[in-house]
Amino acid sequence: MSDFSQDTLVNHTAETDFNRARTKAVLSRLQHFLHTDRDKLLSFNAVKDVLKPKNESYKGMQVVPLEKIVGSEGRYRDFNRYFLPRSDFLRSRWQRVDQAHLKEITLPPVQLYEIGGAYFVRDGNHRVSVAKSQGVESIDAEVTSMSSEIAIEPGMTVDQLREKLIQYEKELFYEKTAFGTLTGDYQLDFSTTGTYDVIYNHILVHKYFMNQCQSEELPLSDAIVSWYNNVYVPIIHIIKDEWIQIDFPGSKSGDLYIWIVKYWDFLKKKYGIHYSISCAVKDFRLHYGQRKGRFFRFLIAICDKWLQKTTQRLLKKTT
Repeated sequence: MSDFSQDTLVNHTAETDFNRARTKAVLSRLQHFLHTDRDKLLSFNAVKDVLKPKNESYKGMQVVPLEKIVGSEGRYRDFNRYFLPRSDFLRSRWQRVDQAHLKEITLPPVQLYEIGGAYFVRDGNHRVSVAKSQGVESIDAEVTSMSSEIAIEPGMTVDQLREKLIQYEKELFYEKTAFGTLTGDYQLDFSTTGTYDVIYNHILVHKYFMNQCQSEELPLSDAIVSWYNNVYVPIIHIIKDEWIQIDFPGSKSGDLYIWIVKYWDFLKKKYGIHYSISCAVKDFRLHYGQRKGRFFRFLIAICDKWLQKTTQRLLKKTT
């Protein structure tokens, strides 16, 4: 076969390969249209923002399984979670890489970041995409590793990764403080990372003020129990009594405690230290709560009044 015929065949095959990959990408998007995050390639920067790795080290050349490459630093919008091309504008470069693969031309190794046992493309997104489409199992890569206590599993979304990190932080907090044993409460939950450190600081501040009236340093365990019974629980009771959580869908009681305490501190600086927590809760809901929550609260109030009147009528009939 002549070189011209060979090149024509390779070009045609590369074009067919890209069209097939694009079709698979479209079908994958349709399959996940109700859960779009399950079709998205992980953003390396988004993952870094969640995990906040502290150390970085150069690992050199490695052979990396393609199934462990789950994201990209800069091209995460161009490919889906299977590294299939999401747009036709990728065609030209993708097909050139595929042509080199078909001609068995050796390409430079890709550059990857490793974090949590998963890999993210720093350079070489098209090479990874073509290799996956061709059924290749591994690829030569120059790897830079970042430290993380959290393992990233294939198919995991950023939200799932965040939830896993929050659970890890919770376990560390409970182990470090014996919070569950001391308070009997194992449901101190939050929806954002780093919040258990905030709670720990709240307890330390509470301990500081407790020690002002003591001749000897109080143990941390006493401060935890006192903070829980005298600070946290009363505020949570107000939050529940006022149906605040309806105004903030998706939030947890712990989230509302953090937000309201911070807002209460702001109001005390503005109106004086005697500004009550009850007023702070109502003001917080008024300024930041969703209207939908107010509507549900209005319905609850109506139902409550109707129930009270109905109960009173039934009581009169029975007497």
